[in-house]
Amino acid sequence: MTRWQQLRTSPWWGRLTHKYTLVTLFFVIWMAFVDSNSALIQWELDARFQALEDGISFYQKELEETQRQLDELASDPEKLEKYARERYWMHRPGERVALVNPSTSKDE
Repeated sequence: MTRWQQLRTSPWWGRLTHKYTLVTLFFVIWMAFVDSNSALIQWELDARFQALEDGISFYQKELEETQRQLDELASDPEKLEKYARERYWMHRPGERVALVNPSTSKDE
């Protein structure tokens, strides 16, 4: 008996070539790789969703930090003045503001 004939007479061959087994195998391969809602696409969408969730948590932390700074500036007029002068170059009437651009290298 050749190897092929031995394989065909094996009980496993009958189970693997059964029509329900073949249809199930075809369905699994179709759903995993071919379908428009395949497992690969679902994994990619899950990764995108996770990135968006990370972005939401990042922006929530930034919002809390900004709210803390706003509360701090609203409660202390000296800090508000310092922030306005540093950030928006505001000055009092009659003052002169000199902007100094720091050099990046020591050769200049």
